[in-house]
Amino acid sequence: MADQPLIKLHDGNMMPQLGLGVWQASIEEARNAAVKALNVGYRSIDTAAIYKNEEGIGQALQETDVPRDDIFVTTKLWNDDQLNAEQAMETSLKKLQLESVDLYLMHWPCPAKDNYVDAWKAMIELQKQGLTKSIGVCNFQENHLKRLLDETGVSPVINQIELHPMLQQRTLHAWNAMHQIQTESWSPLAQGGKGVFDQEIIRNLAKKYGKTPAQIVIRWHLDSGLVVIPKSVTPSRIEENFKVFDFRLEKPEISEIASLDKGNRLGPNPDELN
Repeated sequence: MADQPLIKLHDGNMMPQLGLGVWQASIEEARNAAVKALNVGYRSIDTAAIYKNEEGIGQALQETDVPRDDIFVTTKLWNDDQLNAEQAMETSLKKLQLESVDLYLMHWPCPAKDNYVDAWKAMIELQKQGLTKSIGVCNFQENHLKRLLDETGVSPVINQIELHPMLQQRTLHAWNAMHQIQTESWSPLAQGGKGVFDQEIIRNLAKKYGKTPAQIVIRWHLDSGLVVIPKSVTPSRIEENFKVFDFRLEKPEISEIASLDKGNRLGPNPDELN
């Protein structure tokens, strides 16, 4: 993992800043994508129980020559299992063919069900048992995070949220940073670049740096201090998305991209999904 930027989480563990996402991939697609990604140089793979492709990642981890200690594996606790976190973790580990994962995330708070604090307490125990090195959350708003802190005293290392140039969530990103919670971007390319890749600033920067619009957007995430997990099952795109370490955006260019923020949420509202 030394050949790419690493982020130090507040529990002391290190995480690659760029990883592979496998949302909406079949078991076979996830396996092939992970094998390709590891060959290219990725050292972080993000899956989830609800993706129903953990078996594919497990197969890839068995096939690769890359040592297990060099690969950062993330999976997630699904909403229906918030009161059965230990069993859900055991199921995920069996599918992944692993004894432990590097990061276990709670997928959504589901506030109307009001189980997320109990789920977090269970995840704290899973970490103590050594089944996961780090624990974090996805899609948590400030009030959800504050309640976890107030009721358990344990802060997530990661808050993985929808974040792309059209939905930058700067207030939440700043709140995370203030509490030493690393922000991680899902749908970082706005699900295929919808309304992003055709923006003039993105096109101009792609031309300036000799990069694709996707590479410019990934670089923007990296230069903004975000962990980013672009999803792809296309070998050429997996390779393209990783070729972003030979340039950096200038501060005025980062600010120009910041001006694209329109609050356009593509996924569910975390206050409403239950």
